[in-house]
This record gives sequence, structure tokens and C-alpha cells, in this order.
Amino acid sequence: MNGNELAERRGIPRLLRSIKRAMGPAGVFFKGFVENPRMVGAILPSSPAVVKAMLERVDWQNTKLFVEYGPGVGTFCQPVLDRLPRDGELVVIDTNPLFVDYLRKTITDSRFHAVLGSAEDVEEIIRSLGHEKADYVLSGLPFSTLPDGVAPAIANATARVVRKGGAFLTYQYTGVARDYSRKFFPRVEKDICFLNVPPCFLGWAWQD
Repeated sequence: MNGNELAERRGIPRLLRSIKRAMGPAGVFFKGFVENPRMVGAILPSSPAVVKAMLERVDWQNTKLFVEYGPGVGTFCQPVLDRLPRDGELVVIDTNPLFVDYLRKTITDSRFHAVLGSAEDVEEIIRSLGHEKADYVLSGLPFSTLPDGVAPAIANATARVVRKGGAFLTYQYTGVARDYSRKFFPRVEKDICFLNVPPCFLGWAWQD
């Protein structure tokens, strides 16, 4: 490796650190995207309009366990915690240690649990925290770019873990997550949020 190649290789992590510091949470999110774009699926976090639309159909009074896959820098975390009852809990699952570490440092609410792991293992994860079922599961994972077999495995595990009357909430930039949800849930509602870059496909798969 010559000097120019070495400098270039060293310069990329330095550039990412600079962006992370300058942009705050958005910088952390961008760094996570650059390092693993297939698992993050977006350059910027979701807009407030997406957050509001996704959460407005949740029956918060009867929510004891809310689970999120791929929380990123926590765009949904505080809005969920603000709505949860005092005895409710929020469990977020991410395969990226950058995001998990960031969330553990920035969210101190005792109802919050950030887990480094795969959404495929959601049943085992919530069981380890003393739960058998979740009321709602939210996912921003890019189902269209996940490795082969992972998307249906996640949808299937989620269908098993969501209680009757609960739902699997998905938001992404294609309709793939909703398509998988239809295979395992009896009823799926859909919408699209244009107040996001790019426009976002929303889905609510209900466990009737």
C-alpha cells in the first residue's frame, strides 16, 4: 500500500467522526448508514410526520411492552416513552453496536432497554426481560435489502410474539415489509407519508 492509499484509508474514518460531531444524532445515523447501508436503509432519520402517523393508532393505555427493531439514534424512542404508561417498557433491538451504545448513553429512562442483537431473536430477547408477548412491534428495517431469509424470519417471529389485538408497525421506502406482514398477519392496513425524504410507506399488521 502506498502513502496516498494509506492516507485515503485513514481519512475516511476521520471524515465520519467529523460528520458525527458536527451533526449530532443525524451524524451518528449517517455514520451508521455508511458503515452498513444494507441494514440501516436510509441516510437520515425519519421525519416527525412519520413518527406521528405511525404511533397514532397505538392503544397506549393498554400497552405494557413496546418493541422496536432498528431504532437507529432513537427517533421514535422518546415519542414512545412519552406515550407509554409508567409501568410500560420499551425494548429496542439493533445489530449495530454504534446505535446501541449511543442510545444507552443518551436515554436514561428506567423503562428503556437497548439490546444488541437480531430481530429474529425477539422472542428470546423479551423472554429474558420477563415478557412472553409484546403489545406492539415497530420496525424501520429495510426488508428489501436484508440478507436472504432474514426478512421472512423476522416477520414470522414477530407474528408469534405480538399479542392478540396488537400490531406490527412498519415504515420503509418500499412496500416489501407490508408484503411480508400479509403472510403472517390476518389484517394489514397501509398508508404513505409524503412529508419525509424520500416518501415513506407505512403499514400496520394487526393480530386480530
